[in-house]
Amino acid sequence: MHALYDQVLALVSTPLYVIIIGAELLVSHLEGVKAYSLKDTLHNFALSMLTGATGLLMRGVSLVVLTFFFHIRPFSWEHSILYWLVLLLAVDMMHYWLHRLGHTCRLFWAVHCNHHTSTHFNFSVGFRTGALEPFYSFLFYTPVALAGFQPIDILLMYSICQIWAILTHTEKIKKLGWLEYIFVTPSHHRVHHASNPIYLDKNMGTVFIIWDKLFGTFQPELPASEYQPIRYGVTHPLEKNNLPTIIFHEWKGIVRDIRRRDISFKQKLMYVFGPPGWSHDGQRMTSEQMRQKERMQQTTH
Repeated sequence: MHALYDQVLALVSTPLYVIIIGAELLVSHLEGVKAYSLKDTLHNFALSMLTGATGLLMRGVSLVVLTFFFHIRPFSWEHSILYWLVLLLAVDMMHYWLHRLGHTCRLFWAVHCNHHTSTHFNFSVGFRTGALEPFYSFLFYTPVALAGFQPIDILLMYSICQIWAILTHTEKIKKLGWLEYIFVTPSHHRVHHASNPIYLDKNMGTVFIIWDKLFGTFQPELPASEYQPIRYGVTHPLEKNNLPTIIFHEWKGIVRDIRRRDISFKQKLMYVFGPPGWSHDGQRMTSEQMRQKERMQQTTH
């Protein structure tokens, strides 16, 4: 049944992706803007295929684990509109926490940072995913199964949410009025992909922006008159622009840091489980430290 759901979603979403990417390319060409590069786009789809392969590999494991929690649920739901609405909210909220972990713990950032390495921001960047994430992401949905939602429905809803996520990767759609108060829009997600200090680790929702507003990670996109233009990509450019570097550069950095002989065991643990950018000697900065530095510079000027 899950395979059938996947086929239906693929039949619906694939033509949609072709149309929106084609439209974005056309509009960019007419505007004289280079929104895509061939190499970057190929990397995006290559990472998407790698993530699809690991997802396929872990599908059986994820279903077994979710089914275990579903069988010990304290109550059941009837399939209804309310069932699907609550499931949407539950899956989206749990993905928020999965996403937030990927920004606050370096071990998980090493997986998620793949998605942030592009210096472009277009619909194809939505396909640049963390290839290793399927090995653990399903664990975040065990509370949803325990709450009485069927594992197949959870995976289906996750796939639907990812379609919305891909649609938020564009510069062509500006702010969307009242929708900005409820949903994650392209404006919100541009903030998320920015490497400017004020925007780092903000707007981590997938479908609903309410989680960011509830849990203190919301940041609106500021007009050009108030703040500098958005810079996309990670805060430190990659040494090489190839797939092995995109996938493994942060793992390489972790290994390099924990092999240092001039730091304590606790500091080694911080280099693995602490926030990205943490350093024992202050040579690197976390996102919050970057924000503090920027605020101090603005105050002095």
